[in-house]
Amino acid sequence: MGLALLLPLAATTLAANAQPAKDKGSAAAASATPAPAGASAGPATPAPPASVTVDMNAKPGDTSMSGATYAVKLRDLEQRVDELKDQIRRSHTRLALLSDTIIGGGTAGSRAEVEFKNEMSSAFLLTRALFVIDGQIQYNRQDDSGALADQKVIPIYTGSVPPGDHTIQVVLTFQGNGYGVFSYLKGYKFEVKSSHSFTAIEGKNLTVSATAYEKGGVTTALEQRPTVDWREKIEPLSASSIASSGPAPAAPGAAAAGGKK
Repeated sequence: MGLALLLPLAATTLAANAQPAKDKGSAAAASATPAPAGASAGPATPAPPASVTVDMNAKPGDTSMSGATYAVKLRDLEQRVDELKDQIRRSHTRLALLSDTIIGGGTAGSRAEVEFKNEMSSAFLLTRALFVIDGQIQYNRQDDSGALADQKVIPIYTGSVPPGDHTIQVVLTFQGNGYGVFSYLKGYKFEVKSSHSFTAIEGKNLTVSATAYEKGGVTTALEQRPTVDWREKIEPLSASSIASSGPAPAAPGAAAAGGKK
């Protein structure tokens, strides 16, 4: 019985001795000196970089194009190249115009000759030719008999022109011409439109040639073959050329009412 009384007493004594230790630990935690407000914390650990996954087995997108798309892109590129060439040519011509005007005093005048050359094969019969210079019709003829097609060189304009920039517009109509197995060509009609800008230079004679020819080869579609090529030739202006020069073309928009068709 005495042992039974001693066991609860011992448990109570142990609990009483453990309580001050816990209080001491709490007091130590409470008495800990806080860090100064201006103290800097240690360097932060940087976040790991985002992972990038590259699939080496992935196939690129399909960049192939059809033959029709390629032909359209090619024609667009050719047109842009031609426009760039024309801009470069006009810039060079303006420089020459400025140089000649300064040196010569700008009193000699300028002259231009425009001609048309037909180098199309017999499969294309020229039935109409229209040339407009600075808004004024200089040549307009339509003929279905073949007489127009037989003229390989046609003079369009010869005379004086004001120094500066000018524009030529041309419309050509061709009738398909064929016999035997190529008789189907008679059902085709082709219209070709083209324009060209040139710069008349003070004291110079400028010859502009418009040549109709067939581009491409046997694999080129018929409607893509007719085209116009422009060439220029500049020569010194002689006294005889000045005397034989005709009136200059009217300024753009000065054509008589009803002159255009």
